[in-house]
Amino acid sequence: MSRLVVVSGLPGTGKTTLARRLVRELRAVYLRVDVVETPLARAGIDVGPLGYEIVRELAASNLALGLPVVVDLVNPLPTTRRIWTGLSAELQVGLMVFECQVPDAEEHRRRVETRQPDLPGQDLPTWADVLAREYVPWDEVRDGRRVLVDMTDTEAAWLHALEAVTREQS
Repeated sequence: MSRLVVVSGLPGTGKTTLARRLVRELRAVYLRVDVVETPLARAGIDVGPLGYEIVRELAASNLALGLPVVVDLVNPLPTTRRIWTGLSAELQVGLMVFECQVPDAEEHRRRVETRQPDLPGQDLPTWADVLAREYVPWDEVRDGRRVLVDMTDTEAAWLHALEAVTREQS
């Protein structure tokens, strides 16, 4: 069944951890914006919105084939969030959005500061970068429905996300 799952949140909140588990559970195509943006940046290209646009087109082509897609990205602004609600409406596929958070600032900072790159040439943000990053708080009226996931305990977060996905399928 074709459907779009978007996993979003600030760097260091566990998006990729959750997205990878959802990909395996849903047997979905995995589209991670870092995989697109990292080689573009290495090539000296000012990425800007290009990474999100590329991932959107890859998602659209896979959804059109009837495949479920999990997208892994920060999704910080109402503009970026509209990409996914628009694509869902355009292709008439279900949309489920997760917003990952680590409410304890010290734990979030620890995770950001101890992360290791998992892509060749990946430049990870510092804690100062995360704090300075523009991230507009979610508003369900403006941005659409989303499931908030506290990633402090990754196993509990996984079970919460799995329950939400299962509920949405029925």
